Amino acid sequence: MCAICGMVNVAGLEERAVEDLLRVRDAMVHRGPDDAGLFRDAHAALGVRRLSVIDVAGGHQPIPNEDRTIWVAFNGEIYNYRALRAEAEAAGHQFTTQTDTEALVHLYELHGDRFLDGLRGMFALAIWDAPRRRLLLARDRVGIKPLYYGALPNHTLLFASELKGLLRHPAVSRTLDPDALDQYLLHEYVPAPRTIVRGIHKLLPGHYLIADAQGTRTERYWEIPDGPPQCEWTLESAATAFRGLLRDSVQHHLASDVPLGLLLSGGLDSSAIAALAAPCRPPAFTIGFDEASFDETAPAQRVAAHFGLEHHTVRITPSDVGDILDQAVAACDEPLGDSSMIATWFLSRLARSRVTVALSGDGGDELFGGYPTYLAHRWAAHYDRLPAFVRERCIEPLVRRLPVSTANMSFDFKASRFIRGAGLPAAQRHSLWMGAFGPTEKTRLFSPALTAATAQNRRAPESIVTAPVTRDVADQMMALDRRTYLPDDLLAKVDRMSMAHGLEVRVPFLDHAIVEFAAGLPAALSLRGGRTKTVVRRALQGLVPPDILGRPKKGFGMPIAEWLRGSLRPRVASQLAPRRLARHGLWNPDYVQQLLREHWGGRHNHAKLLWTLFMFETWHEEYLR
Repeated sequence: MCAICGMVNVAGLEERAVEDLLRVRDAMVHRGPDDAGLFRDAHAALGVRRLSVIDVAGGHQPIPNEDRTIWVAFNGEIYNYRALRAEAEAAGHQFTTQTDTEALVHLYELHGDRFLDGLRGMFALAIWDAPRRRLLLARDRVGIKPLYYGALPNHTLLFASELKGLLRHPAVSRTLDPDALDQYLLHEYVPAPRTIVRGIHKLLPGHYLIADAQGTRTERYWEIPDGPPQCEWTLESAATAFRGLLRDSVQHHLASDVPLGLLLSGGLDSSAIAALAAPCRPPAFTIGFDEASFDETAPAQRVAAHFGLEHHTVRITPSDVGDILDQAVAACDEPLGDSSMIATWFLSRLARSRVTVALSGDGGDELFGGYPTYLAHRWAAHYDRLPAFVRERCIEPLVRRLPVSTANMSFDFKASRFIRGAGLPAAQRHSLWMGAFGPTEKTRLFSPALTAATAQNRRAPESIVTAPVTRDVADQMMALDRRTYLPDDLLAKVDRMSMAHGLEVRVPFLDHAIVEFAAGLPAALSLRGGRTKTVVRRALQGLVPPDILGRPKKGFGMPIAEWLRGSLRPRVASQLAPRRLARHGLWNPDYVQQLLREHWGGRHNHAKLLWTLFMFETWHEEYLR
């Protein structure tokens, strides 16, 4: 795993380009603490910080072809690199290392841009073709590894693995994008290709970028096939196929020349990875909380014991969070309102104390219908058919009078979320259920200046949904999550928090063969009898303990609601104080103070709203102040 960066100007780089690029590269040393590399010619410069995983001693980057006219900088892992290397050798190419990276430059020579079709793995890469003065940037199919880019005032293209690297370049303007902020407040993350900084973009998953004398352009080389199912699956046939695909993926993801472990929650997906990786005896790592409704150490311990795995745990306390909060936010690049980023920070730190690589169960919920939200969309259709007076005068007033709980996924939380999205189109409803600030809250939160700045560009979630409308609404929402929440929240969180500690996290569920398979399954197979992930549960029968198979979805959450009323209260009160908010003038401070009073007084659970604001304010002071 690495950090990559670079600059390209087909008219020629300025004299100080290397000096500026080194600042970008070395701002990402946490991603690659083992080695640093640089290539430069008259038109391009590539930089790399390397975390050594494959061919530890010999994998210095950037790596050229035989005549040193084509160079590659690479972040990630290619799991089928041995077969690709054999193909290139059979065609006459000579190798000087044992890394997966070197295969890429020769495959590019053999196949051009279409070499991306043959890659199996997670990656962000840059290839400089000097004779053609042509740069190729590419990102893996699902968006596991990040890649940011932007144009400098002198028409130089600048790119890097992290936004914080780009911001170290003196010509990059640190200007907030108000439309991206608008999206962040709704989703708790900024959907690609936007970033929170105006003029900087994320390369979309499954896309590549070309920069040459004709300009800069992006193209898609792969997309999730969310069309009609290509065959008639039964539960048994789907479970059998999935079990084989996951077994194969885990075996490929276990390849490593450095110590490897497992992130274990005790949930279905990480337990599946544990079952299939158990013959290699990876150590397992789990975090826990004193708050019982959030704690999963007991089931994780049972899974580890069942498979004979060495098990390491750490418990997170509110004081622990206060100690690392600024570090975690700084690692995020962009504001991220997903509170599980803090848990991921501690889990990554624990794992990195013993291993360099860890397998994770991330991605299974988005592929196989693991969130209760998908079931709720079906219930919403029935709810919306109730007479208006029953909904508006009976059910909804009762829900608003429920006692407020701070427990994980409490009934009052789920019920209030459900009625919040009632009557809306499915994509809007989904965004409100999953996110933070809806249109009503934004109207009260935004200052007049921010209201004016965002009035012309409200991105509708429906524009992202590509699944045919004839399919189940759950299919459509799973397609939405695979394109937005998965890469821009979940995978971004895991990448930034793990790489902050120099830990490489691999996600076997997101092997593209599994993604393609899952996208072809109807939701009716995965959501049956009021239960989620029925295909996965059937596939894992006999592999994981029976009590794990029957566990409901718990989620990787944190007791933020309680902590905001307790030990984190002074910090949040200070960060959201009117005098501090006045520095940027984005919010209505009276509304923010109202949210605080209502949450502290126990009248409402505003944890998602307050945490989303708190994370933005902490990020803003670190990056843009």
